[in-house]
Amino acid sequence: MTTHEYPPGAPGRTPPPPAASPSVAQRTARVDLTGRTALVTGAARGIGRACALRLAAAGADVRLADLDGPGLRALAEQGVGEPLEIDLSDLDAAEEAGRGADIVVNNAGVQTVAPVQDFPPERFSLILRLMVEAPFRVVRGALPHMYERGWGRVVNLSSVHGLRASPFKSAYVTAKHGLEGFSKVVALEGAEHGVTSNCVNPGYVRTALVERQIADQARAHGVPEDEVLAEVLLARTPMKRLIEPEEVAELVVYLCSADASFVNGASLAVDGGWSAS
Repeated sequence: MTTHEYPPGAPGRTPPPPAASPSVAQRTARVDLTGRTALVTGAARGIGRACALRLAAAGADVRLADLDGPGLRALAEQGVGEPLEIDLSDLDAAEEAGRGADIVVNNAGVQTVAPVQDFPPERFSLILRLMVEAPFRVVRGALPHMYERGWGRVVNLSSVHGLRASPFKSAYVTAKHGLEGFSKVVALEGAEHGVTSNCVNPGYVRTALVERQIADQARAHGVPEDEVLAEVLLARTPMKRLIEPEEVAELVVYLCSADASFVNGASLAVDGGWSAS
């Protein structure tokens, strides 16, 4: 976010045209997380990877949790963090991963697109376990340390589907709505201990998950994949582009900053106007 000392149109102060997606050098948030330990789930790719990179750039020691061992090691070789190859559907392991973390970014998730009557029950259960129960267990493991230090940040990567529903995504929508409720409970309980909990609600982000959704939506709607982006995924989005993972990560790191200490229990949409339409 930026401010202007002079009103738009003032002499000699012509603002530059807005960038579609700012580079790291252009970003305005200055956040120092030196001495903080951050756990990022789903860290190997997409939003999780962008969050890990941004938190590390802010000085945090980052634990990189994911099933994708090679992806984690590639990040670690860049000096980004400590790889933790883990299946978060193993709930005891998820809780253990959270211990000692000052910052938790719950990002890991999967998607399945199918009508309710055809939705595989075992897949529904897995999605809720991975995207609701695992965040609960991670935060459960982290809170004693946060409470002891009198400081903590929980950032839950929700979705516009935590605020609105779409057809054919019963498990994902249910999980994100559950995550929203859990996040608010943590916000209420953690406030007196210096712990905040918030949700970030992106629209469609340029990730492998969205690429798979394009293929799934093409099958569900019976249209070619090249029509899905504009006519299905972005049909309700006034800004006709995908969000870059780095844009989401910038909001995540802001929520971990001292400046965001009074932002608590919020759900912050990053959707180009999707939820306003």
